[in-house]
Amino acid sequence: MTISRTRLATAIALTGALALGTPALAVATPADSPAPAAARHGAHAIPFTAATVTEQSDGGFTLAWAAAPGTRGVTVYAGTDPEDIRHRKPVAKGAGTATVTVTGLAAADRWYFELVPDRGEPLVVADRSLHLASAPNFRDAGGYRTADGQWVRTGVVYRSGDLSKLTDQDLAKLRRLGIRTVFDLRTPAEQKAAPDRIPAGATAVDANVLGVADTGAFNVTSPQAAVQAMVDAERTMVSAGSARAAYHSVLESLVERDDESVLFHCTAGKDRTGWASAALLTALGVPRETVEADYLASNTYRAAENAATLAKLPPAYQAVYKPLLEVRPEYLNAGFDEVQRRFGSFDAYLESGLGLDQRDQRDLRGQLLVG
Repeated sequence: MTISRTRLATAIALTGALALGTPALAVATPADSPAPAAARHGAHAIPFTAATVTEQSDGGFTLAWAAAPGTRGVTVYAGTDPEDIRHRKPVAKGAGTATVTVTGLAAADRWYFELVPDRGEPLVVADRSLHLASAPNFRDAGGYRTADGQWVRTGVVYRSGDLSKLTDQDLAKLRRLGIRTVFDLRTPAEQKAAPDRIPAGATAVDANVLGVADTGAFNVTSPQAAVQAMVDAERTMVSAGSARAAYHSVLESLVERDDESVLFHCTAGKDRTGWASAALLTALGVPRETVEADYLASNTYRAAENAATLAKLPPAYQAVYKPLLEVRPEYLNAGFDEVQRRFGSFDAYLESGLGLDQRDQRDLRGQLLVG
């Protein structure tokens, strides 16, 4: 059975999931400027170890959080600007570990919730998904907690699949959210077949991960062969010169960004986009299990689209095609294994593979980490 790589590209992207999370995952980031390293675990450190927001179908929001021992109470504020929330009245209160529901908020591009503990620094959270019907895998790539208790900024880095179906309303929303640079990780053939629609004033950057004009074709005759094709593709995203150049351009833009938001995407937003996010989060110190959960979340965001695609195929083809539409732990593991095999360590991959020296890596963390 021959399956075109254009179809395979539809299966190439990324995922996301947090502790305490649900399919509509939260984005979390501290509200204030970074604390000195010595203070990160002191009395003024952000005490939250997990926090999620899920927007419900009725427009309400379910918030869940867990804080370190010693946090007895949390007050919740809501606002549409993450930098200016707490002048409003509180919308909920809870214990150090709690789940609350907030209702009655007006429609907005995005609601942010500031969790203010009775001791320690506050944290701003939001639903991870941007809820774009035209791009179901469009979401915030930040909002994760690092191994040392810092947080990846929210509202700075976004990830997605195909942008060709974005509506004018979607584009206006993305412009208001500050997206000014869009990295297209697809091949020229994919770009021609589904041209990007990007927000007014944004700059489009060609960052072809595969480095070829088209995605070619794979001879895939069994589910096992399909899985192997995806594993091999993941390794290519680590080792190929075109992939290293593409991911260098994405990360370098974040090192040098000037208070603007960045979006990277491919066709499905799960494989090429998935490795971009995995590499970024790992570089920032996010634990491997969180990186994997984020990777696998694409299966949730793309569930309806994948089911519709499979429903159009004969049953004999569905079992073969399904691994190409999904993301699986073994795919991501293949990428990390290739990093170890080719470069010896992830730090060496960043420096030798992606061209980010120690200063670049420090600047990247300075740009994107708070807390």
